[in-house]
Amino acid sequence: MLDAPLTRNLSHSSFRLRCFPELQDRRWILALLFFLCFLSVLLGNSALVYVIRRVARLHSPMYVLVCLLCVVDVLLASVILPNMMLNLLFDWSHISLAGCLIQMFSTYFLSSLESTLLLVMALDRYVAICKPLRYMDIMSSSAFLKLLVFALLRSVSIMSALVVLAGSLRFCGSNVIQHCYCDHMALVRLACVSTQRNHAAGLAVIVCFVGVDIPVIFFSYVKIVKVVVRAAAASEERLKALHTCSTHLMVIVCFYLVGTITFLSGSLNIPIATGLNTLMGVAYILIPATVNPIIYGVRTKEIRRGLQRMFKLGERKIASLKVSSGKRQT
Repeated sequence: MLDAPLTRNLSHSSFRLRCFPELQDRRWILALLFFLCFLSVLLGNSALVYVIRRVARLHSPMYVLVCLLCVVDVLLASVILPNMMLNLLFDWSHISLAGCLIQMFSTYFLSSLESTLLLVMALDRYVAICKPLRYMDIMSSSAFLKLLVFALLRSVSIMSALVVLAGSLRFCGSNVIQHCYCDHMALVRLACVSTQRNHAAGLAVIVCFVGVDIPVIFFSYVKIVKVVVRAAAASEERLKALHTCSTHLMVIVCFYLVGTITFLSGSLNIPIATGLNTLMGVAYILIPATVNPIIYGVRTKEIRRGLQRMFKLGERKIASLKVSSGKRQT
C-alpha cells in the first residue's frame, strides 16, 4: 500500500533516449547515414569558414554572419549527432537529468542563435540594397557588435527560462524519452505534475523567435524586392539582384519550416506519429547545417571566386615546388 505514494514522490535522475525504435533492426544503416551527415556538416562548414577567413574581400558584415552561421551549425550538430550515433551503435541511451538539461539548453540556445543570425542577415541585406549610401554608417563595427550581443542575450535569457522550468518538474512515471536527443516537450510529457507553465513557455519561445523573426525577415525582403524591381533597368540586373536574396530565402525556409512544425506539434499537442516527430526534430537541425555551405558556396559569387583563387594559388604553389625540386635534382 505504501509503494504507490513512495513512487509518486520519487523523481527520476536519469532517462533513456529511444532513437527510432521502429528501425532498430537497421540501426547500423541509420548510424552510417548520420555519420555521413555529420562528416558533411563538419567539412562543408569548416571549408566555408576557412575561405571567408583567408579571403580579405570577404571580411564584411555579411560574410562574417555567414561564418558565424557555419560555426553555430557545426556546434549544433556536435551537440546531438555523436550521442545519437553511440545510441544507435552501442545502445548507449542513458542520460542523466543534468546532462539532459545541458543538452536541451545547448540545442535550443544554438537554434535560437541561428534564428537571430538569419534575422540580422536579412536586415543587413535590407540596409545594403535599400540604403546603400548609409550602409557603412548603419552597419558600423559598433552596431554590428551590438546586434551580436543582442543575439546572445536574447537566446540565453529565453532558453535558460525554458530549461529551468523543465528542470523543476517531477518525473515519477516512465523515464523513456521518445526522441534521439533531449527534446523539451519529449521530456515534459514524462512529468507527473502540471505542465501548463512549460507549454506556455514553449509557445512563448515560438512567439519570440518565429513570431518576431519571420515577419521582420519577410518585411525586409518585400522591401528589397520592391527596390530592386524599381531600380533595375534590365531584366538581367533584376535577376542578378534577386539571386542574392533568393539564396538567403532558401536557407531561411529550410530552417524555419521544419522547426516551426516541430515546435508547434509539441506545444499544441498536435497528434503526430512519434517516429515522424523525431525525424522532424533531427531534420530541422541537420538540413540547414548540411545545405548552408552548399547554398552559400555554390550560389554566392564572391565565395565561389574566393574558392577559385585559393585553388589557383594552391596549384601555383604545387607547380613551383615541383619546378624547384626538379632544379635541385638536376
